[in-house]
Amino acid sequence: MTEALLPYCATHDASDAPTAADCGGAARDIAEHACQVLVNQPVNAEYRHMVVRAPAGASLAQPGQFFHLACPPGASGSTFLRRPMSVYGADPVRRTVEFLYKVQGAGTQGLATLQPGDTLDALGPLGSGFSLPDCTQHLLLLARGVGLATLSPLAAHAVARGARVTAVLSARSKALVMSAQRWRAAGATVHIVTDEDGDSDPLQLEAYLRDQHAKQPFDFLSTCGSNRLLVLLQKLGNEWDVAGQTAIEQHMGCGMGSCYACVRPFRESAGSDRLTFRRVCWDGPVFDLQETTSW
Repeated sequence: MTEALLPYCATHDASDAPTAADCGGAARDIAEHACQVLVNQPVNAEYRHMVVRAPAGASLAQPGQFFHLACPPGASGSTFLRRPMSVYGADPVRRTVEFLYKVQGAGTQGLATLQPGDTLDALGPLGSGFSLPDCTQHLLLLARGVGLATLSPLAAHAVARGARVTAVLSARSKALVMSAQRWRAAGATVHIVTDEDGDSDPLQLEAYLRDQHAKQPFDFLSTCGSNRLLVLLQKLGNEWDVAGQTAIEQHMGCGMGSCYACVRPFRESAGSDRLTFRRVCWDGPVFDLQETTSW
């Protein structure tokens, strides 16, 4: 979760990496931003919601893009590398950017210490975001965990363009379901499934999606946050002959395509047995649904 995807080999010299102004013919307005923290509060036992005031360039971030955040020291100590964080929301009028993040390692523990008025060092916007076809009429979004943050801007974007959005939000328990009210407010039809209730099982979920597709066919598919949801959507997309995209989570080094720390294999084309290697930070993090390999 686009521009044409070019295969890059991890053995290429880093000097071959594109510059910030060389991205499929389109410039990327990448900068290091000093953002003022406005809100940084828990939404449940595991996740927090952060809102920052950002310069105009940062608040123009598109659905699927991310920022590389410099994390302050936390309970587990300091971090040397920045942490990639998908955009949960961006408002160029209010000049704000939002993040929804899970507190689990040293970096996110550090982010959790930030208070309103503190400064967050954010590099971005980075990556290639979602590319929704102009003719999209019914979009299916399948999200779990951090995928809820990544797909949230796409839901609002699609509704604003006149598309119907059906969103399936998956979580371990009802207590960990996030963003449902936000997605409904944007105009999406929301269906919640949880491991706790037993309806997040891929077989039950597949039956539900087939029923929805029979009532009003989906013409674009997108997912993020779960390998089993990716595999399910690939199966259905191939059967229905419906295109889609997925946003990939990956550990990163530089976030700008130079270090090749986030290279992973992709199918050369849908259905191909040949693999290419692409940088998640630069060629993605949004990729073609059928070209993405499971993990």
